[in-house]
Amino acid sequence: MSLLALPFPNRPGSLPTVNIHKAVITAAGPDQRSLPLQSLVDRDGTEKPALAIILEEAASAGIQEVCIVVHRGDRDVYASTLPETGVKILYTEQPEPRGYGHALFCAKDFVGDDPFLHLVSDHLYISYGARTCAQELVEIASREEAAVSAVQPTRESMLPYYGVVSGVREGRNKSLYSVREVIEKPTPTRAEQSLVVPGLRAGHYLCFHGMHVLTPTVMEILAEDVAASDTSTSPNNARVQLSTALNRLATKQRYLAFETLGHRYNIGVKYGLLNAQLALALSGDDSEFVLSQMLELLATRERQMISQRAD
Repeated sequence: MSLLALPFPNRPGSLPTVNIHKAVITAAGPDQRSLPLQSLVDRDGTEKPALAIILEEAASAGIQEVCIVVHRGDRDVYASTLPETGVKILYTEQPEPRGYGHALFCAKDFVGDDPFLHLVSDHLYISYGARTCAQELVEIASREEAAVSAVQPTRESMLPYYGVVSGVREGRNKSLYSVREVIEKPTPTRAEQSLVVPGLRAGHYLCFHGMHVLTPTVMEILAEDVAASDTSTSPNNARVQLSTALNRLATKQRYLAFETLGHRYNIGVKYGLLNAQLALALSGDDSEFVLSQMLELLATRERQMISQRAD
């Protein structure tokens, strides 16, 4: 019997006794809308939208149904652009930009009482092992009977782009942590005070990988946060953040962070698409050709610089 088929005991804080077959992908951010539809050449040499690569990542973990949360009015654009990926795709629109957590909450009816895989649409994932990052994460969640967020040790200069967790290692497993606190985009000073994890290199923190397996409890917490934002008069409080909900989740049930055997590439940052494309190319079927082209480019640049210095 595979790990995905193992039944979970019905105890408080554990995932329900069902397979993880649903996923939610958020693509509703005003500055994120076009990124998932950007074309890249995948590892097999096929050109496809970034979101199609993410959908294949989800399918590799046994996901059968995916809900994509899009910006208001973007449903038809996404539906007409995405190729067939082997999973059932549903769409829901975020009526107004009220934060990442609110976007995820828009999929509450789709999630229902089931645990679900959650991925963001502006990250691509490349595994260094035999299994994809999504496969690793879903299997860990099933085995540990808990919500799990993928994390990646990340240098301090990248803190403005990610949620960050603090925690302690689970037993002898060097890749698994029990989450103690979650802070969204902390300052370096706040991170040094609250988020240092023993064993990580100095100046590095456990930042979100852009991939989670979450329990329906997260939707319950987000419902409370959305209700509070509805009555708030502060513009800042009107935005609902997922990191805030995950911080509360850690106080309600067992919540883990897992360092995958892979790397996430944020296509929403400067040169993000370029870095992601290079990573895909160097891990794909045409890696030797691409590497030779890169070396030729660097050699040409070096000759030009030598020529300029000589003049």
